[in-house]
Order: sequence, then structure tokens, then C-alpha cells
Amino acid sequence: MSTLSRTPPVFIFVGHSGSGKTTLIEKLLRELSGRGLRVATIKHAHHKVVLDTPGKDSWRYKQAGAVMSMLVTSSELQLVADAVDRREPEQLAQRFMGEADLVLAEGFSHAAGVKIEVLRRECSVTPRCVVEDGLIAMVTDVDVVHPQLPHFALDDISGIVNFMLERSAG
Repeated sequence: MSTLSRTPPVFIFVGHSGSGKTTLIEKLLRELSGRGLRVATIKHAHHKVVLDTPGKDSWRYKQAGAVMSMLVTSSELQLVADAVDRREPEQLAQRFMGEADLVLAEGFSHAAGVKIEVLRRECSVTPRCVVEDGLIAMVTDVDVVHPQLPHFALDDISGIVNFMLERSAG
């Protein structure tokens, strides 16, 4: 008999191209894994890509400490994980469904779920999402957007991590 898998909390990071989403997620990964958490990533790409190319986002996430990284395009899916020593279907299902403590997703601005938007003044002052899209916080140097939400400075990694962990616990 297998035990029920749990779904780890998922935080979706959205923002305009070049706003710093990948760099922020890399820093969050280092902080979270440094605190002993197992964090997986999922990256959404709108275009065809060569999967797991050194220097690209999913590869960078693995290098930054993600135990798993998933890239989803319109026609393909790639999962990069540490060497698999459990190869039976139940073992694989258990591993990939509930092993992570937390999942950080990038992109997916139109998907359901809780979102944290990265908004950098030099890219745009107009957010991609609204509160009704699931937006729960802003990581920004633009003070006037969504004032009802928590705002974090672009370099406040500890504050963002604490917010995510508090949100996950409650």
C-alpha cells in the first residue's frame, strides 16, 4: 500500500520579460535550500527551446539547488531531477508528486494559483497581474502599484522567503 502524496505549496512568479524573475528565483532557491527545504521549480516557456542547455533557466535552477526543475512548453515537458534510483511507477509517482517542500514556478501568468509579481521600474511600471488573478505580493521598486498588497524590495530575499513560509504554514 502506498501513502497519499501531498501537493507542496506552489508560488508562481510573474512579471515582464527582463524584470528579474529568474534571478530572483535563483536567490530564493539558495536561501530556501540553505534553510534545509527541498524546493522544485517549474518554468513555462512560450517558445520552442533546446531542453536543459547550460546557462538556460531550468539548468540555472538546478545549479542553484533545485531538487527538481520542470520546463513546460506548448508541446513538450522536461523534468530535470537528481539521479533516479527509484524506477518503479509507485516510487516515481511518490517522488515527483510530493517530495518537494515548496514549488517555485516562473511564468504561468494566466494560470490559477497564488502569484508574486516582479515589477522593475526599468522594464515597466504596469503590472502583468491584478489581485483577482491570485496576486498576493509585489517584489518591486515601484511603490504605487497594488498598495493593498505586501511589497518587498528587489533584494529582500529573506523577507520574501519569510512571507512565503508564513503563507505556506497557514
